[in-house]
Amino acid sequence: MSAFIAPDAVDKAGGRSEPVLEAAPDESAAPTTDSAPKVAKQWHPWRWVISAVALILLAQFVHGLVTNPGWDWPTFAKYITAKSVLASLKVTLELTAWGTALGFLLGTALAIARLSNNPVLRVISWCYIWAFRSIPLIVQLLFWFNIAYLYNTLSVGIPFGPSFFTFEVNGVISGFTAAVIGLALHQAAYSAEIIRAGIISVDAGQLEAAAALGIPKVRQFRSIVVPQAMRSILPNATNEVISLFKGTSIVSVMAIAELFYQVQVIYGRNGRVVPLLLVATAWYIVLTTVLSVAQYYIERHYAKGTQRTPPPSPAQRAWQKLREIADSGSTAPRGATR
Repeated sequence: MSAFIAPDAVDKAGGRSEPVLEAAPDESAAPTTDSAPKVAKQWHPWRWVISAVALILLAQFVHGLVTNPGWDWPTFAKYITAKSVLASLKVTLELTAWGTALGFLLGTALAIARLSNNPVLRVISWCYIWAFRSIPLIVQLLFWFNIAYLYNTLSVGIPFGPSFFTFEVNGVISGFTAAVIGLALHQAAYSAEIIRAGIISVDAGQLEAAAALGIPKVRQFRSIVVPQAMRSILPNATNEVISLFKGTSIVSVMAIAELFYQVQVIYGRNGRVVPLLLVATAWYIVLTTVLSVAQYYIERHYAKGTQRTPPPSPAQRAWQKLREIADSGSTAPRGATR
């Protein structure tokens, strides 16, 4: 912005003229307009067509669920909370919990062995992962279920020496125990690779910097490696847990009263196949949803290092929206309409 002198400015008291500084108009200022230019929105006709077709198909599916008598919703409501179904659901959860805990514990040891500098441990770990990922789960379960055909008794003692005590295999390894062993050993092979991938995803320069600062290796692993590795481990690990939860239905071949086996027993008696399959499906969906919600909050916890202020959770967003609605209603003038 520049200035210029107005020559016709006259001092009324003394009768002499004095220069007066006045602001010159800014030539670089943008011209003002009455209204801002409007941007025409792009029209997407096919998007609306596809959405309408999808909604029509969804409405037809829901209509079929409600009106088709073949779904037999009264039978579904009768058995969804039956005692036998809930008892079998407990067995399914126990198999999943034991298989997950033992599988990831052994998988962590295998992952550390594969990353160690000991060639013997690396080869043994690699061979274990290769073997158990190659053999189908149902074969492993049936093998452990029939382990007594190979070993009638087991003994504990000095290797290739005297034994301290001996016990029969059938008295120790029951059907449930055999299922837990098979699921855990199978899960360990996959979890080992997931954990190993998470560990090697951490930048090695951070460990070098921590070693230069004199931080012990145990603390490095606990404070540096684990929090960062968990961000890549958790999604894949949750998928494995969900797969294991649904994979427990395979132990029905061993006559273990888990959820799917119990459903088969019930519809084998009353012939109501579809509603009983819906009972199993509903429980699988409910528990899988619970695992997915737990995964979200665990990932949110370990994502604190990547974001200063993590985004609000769905519950927090819903609560914030309710507060906004309540505040807008309380501040509105009496008699105001929307």
